[in-house]
Amino acid sequence: MQVNYKYASPSQCIQNNDKTMLGFSADSSRSEAVSFSGKLKHPLVFRDAMLMLRDIVISDMSQQTKERPEYFEWLNEEIERRIKAHKEYAPKVRQALKEKMDVCDKEIAEQNEEITKLSKIKTQLQKEIDQYDAWKDYYKIERDFWKFLRDRDYDLWFVLDPVITVHKDQVSFEAFSIDESTYGCLSVDMKEFELLQEPELGTTNIDFSAKLEKEMQRFRSYTDVTLNINSGGFVIDNDIVPEYVEKKIDLPETWIKGFNQVSSAAALDGIEIELTPADMYDICAFLRKHKEKKSPRYMKWILEPQKRVQIVFEPFGTVLTLNAIYQGKQKREEKIWGRRRWLTVEKLIPLSKAFYVRFLGFGMPQFIRADMGTMFMTVGFSSWSSNDWVKGTAFNIMAGFTGNGNYKDVYSLLKKERSLSMEEIFDHFKEEKKDKVKAGIGMLFRKGEAYFDVLNDKVRFRQLCNEPIPVELYAITNMEKEVQKLSKKTFDNMTILYTPKKEFVFSTVYKGNGWQAPDRTSITIDQDGQIVKLDCSCSTFKRGARNISEPCAHILALYVAAYKLLKLENLEYNKQYKINDIMEMLL
Repeated sequence: MQVNYKYASPSQCIQNNDKTMLGFSADSSRSEAVSFSGKLKHPLVFRDAMLMLRDIVISDMSQQTKERPEYFEWLNEEIERRIKAHKEYAPKVRQALKEKMDVCDKEIAEQNEEITKLSKIKTQLQKEIDQYDAWKDYYKIERDFWKFLRDRDYDLWFVLDPVITVHKDQVSFEAFSIDESTYGCLSVDMKEFELLQEPELGTTNIDFSAKLEKEMQRFRSYTDVTLNINSGGFVIDNDIVPEYVEKKIDLPETWIKGFNQVSSAAALDGIEIELTPADMYDICAFLRKHKEKKSPRYMKWILEPQKRVQIVFEPFGTVLTLNAIYQGKQKREEKIWGRRRWLTVEKLIPLSKAFYVRFLGFGMPQFIRADMGTMFMTVGFSSWSSNDWVKGTAFNIMAGFTGNGNYKDVYSLLKKERSLSMEEIFDHFKEEKKDKVKAGIGMLFRKGEAYFDVLNDKVRFRQLCNEPIPVELYAITNMEKEVQKLSKKTFDNMTILYTPKKEFVFSTVYKGNGWQAPDRTSITIDQDGQIVKLDCSCSTFKRGARNISEPCAHILALYVAAYKLLKLENLEYNKQYKINDIMEMLL
């Protein structure tokens, strides 16, 4: 998607004695002229939080190709050694082989002379075609160009400017990492500011350059810092005309879709654990001191009710016992991959009162919230470093955000109110079915016109781009259509089994068409609403990872139906209930 950012001037940090004005230049091409001016009460906390947000933006945990000069040096020496040995000990053998090869080559040449001529003609024609091929080596040249920019100057490489939204109750800064596996959102409460003017609500991109980052590092406790957001730019009192900045960016599809899928994942239920700053320090200290060189590379969280949380770091086998007490109802284990990304929160340890870690289940994302008083940092990690937010799991389907619903009505309501909880939106549309309203909310997420605030459990109005997102980036996918089609058949053969471990086992059979065999699907969900086990006999699921990171349409349809029945009570252990039995119980 091609977008144009227009800034009246670069963002600037202007200092005058002991007073500093941090001016973020806003995108002037936006329809809403966002403006804000307020004096920060805790400038150092804001400084470190914003520097961490920039660390998220420029972080890239994807696997890099390593240079091996020592290996190639040894390889060249070994080749030379073997050549010398061959010349010294086997000259006669080499001569005999050469004579035999000459005879064979002569015979082959005689038999294939015509083929050789045709091959030469073909090669010559291909060379002439390649000379006029405009796309020859295009992708290689493009990759080399962007790699050069990233290695030479991060400021040039950093093109995905953060998104800032001024709400009635807070100012939020959102950003995505280069590898699109990490999402960051800094929420600054209005209580943090001494407002100097009435804010103009809205969303915009801000010019956050490497130069501005270095200026922010100079903030001190004795400095008064004023945050200014202005689409008109900033002028220094020295008669110098500010430089006009315009950026033409081709936003990756995965960046846009990933930004929107984060909100769908954040709306899912999960288990939350409160960690002290000392607990987070212990985790980061271990990751900092230990660099794994072989698999497996995960950390396993062992959670037992009313006991201290334990983490097993593989492949070392080291067990770390935290001070945090697990308040859940059921013993469970959570495996986390891409754990080195957790080091991004390291800067916030001295500033935070507590950390809240939210797990959504095996193969699902994790969210970390850092409580810094009037500021909160929310960080979302995808399942593992090499997996972005749009691969595998369709979070919008799992959260029930399928279809268009009453999108236009929800859009008008949220644009007016700016932020509402899901229940407040449902109450406003009492005459509509919840599924329809939920689909309307989901369409707002997909079009980048809202995001889910994990901190307050609210849906907040926010326009991701300065122009509408292309239809192909938010259109209903084939997977969603298949899930909607299967949802009508899910309850036909559904059975529910309640085990002594207090887990629900949902099973159903989707009958095939004609010669196709029926697809048998089952999902096991525990008391906390987390998926424990799943299986499907369809070929799509068998070809994939066979877990929730790559579900098939059958599993997603069964999960959406099962989620509505997780609050069933008074079920007998190991008794299989059919859907008719459940309906009688509910009535």
